[in-house]
Amino acid sequence: MKYADLHVHTFYSDSTFSPEEAVSCARDRGLAAIAICDHDSVDGIEPCRVIGGELGVEIIPGIELTVEKADAEIHILGYFMDCSLGWFRTRLKELQAGRIDRIRKMVEKLDSEGIRLNIDDVFKEAGRGSVGRLHLARAILKTGKVKTMRDIFGKYIGFNKPCYVANVKLTPREALDMVLRTGGVPVLAHPKCMGRDEYIPELIECGLRGIEAYHIDHAPSVIKRYEAMARENNLLITGGSDCHGLGKARILLGEVRVPYELVEKLKEESEKIRNEYR
Repeated sequence: MKYADLHVHTFYSDSTFSPEEAVSCARDRGLAAIAICDHDSVDGIEPCRVIGGELGVEIIPGIELTVEKADAEIHILGYFMDCSLGWFRTRLKELQAGRIDRIRKMVEKLDSEGIRLNIDDVFKEAGRGSVGRLHLARAILKTGKVKTMRDIFGKYIGFNKPCYVANVKLTPREALDMVLRTGGVPVLAHPKCMGRDEYIPELIECGLRGIEAYHIDHAPSVIKRYEAMARENNLLITGGSDCHGLGKARILLGEVRVPYELVEKLKEESEKIRNEYR
């Protein structure tokens, strides 16, 4: 039986993995396919496809977009988008520029809390990637002012913490529409982390097509809840490890895997969406 991990990051966002490392790890862990879902970036997809062709690993084009409400951060995954569309590329560049401005503001707030950083050190952590809070957290760790990632996010840069700054504003409808207009399939990422199930009906009304029920942070009881919710609302059920290379405590790739038939269902849904939006 073939399996896929539908939530993998590269160093084009906030993973430590290069495309070569991500695809090689997938092959070594027996995966038939992985979805590259970098934050606000699709730059890692083609390099992964080239390597995947050599190593026999199918690369699914994906992305992860962020929507913010007053009391929640919502992440939307997109699968099988047409990444060549000019308007889509332009919008991603705008989101990436917003990320740079956001990090500058967070560095200023951290300074007022006694944690002084050189902004260039954060950008070095990001390399060629779309800069984000994980890069900022790594730079903070190197100062020795805060000892653990848990404390960095829990005390300083986590959602609505003292040094937090919101992302470029995307409404749920805008984020979902971005994916749908490319022929992609929008899926709610790690809903337990969002912590606001009451927002899911709004997302469905705006065009949500799936829920990531299987995730590294979802206990069995949580998985069952989101499986049931997906079935009740005729949504696809997906899953992935949310691997960030060594950006998290360990390499997660393949620790959450789904049967390849779910990839086929995503492909069918993408074709349906393309017909709807022609």
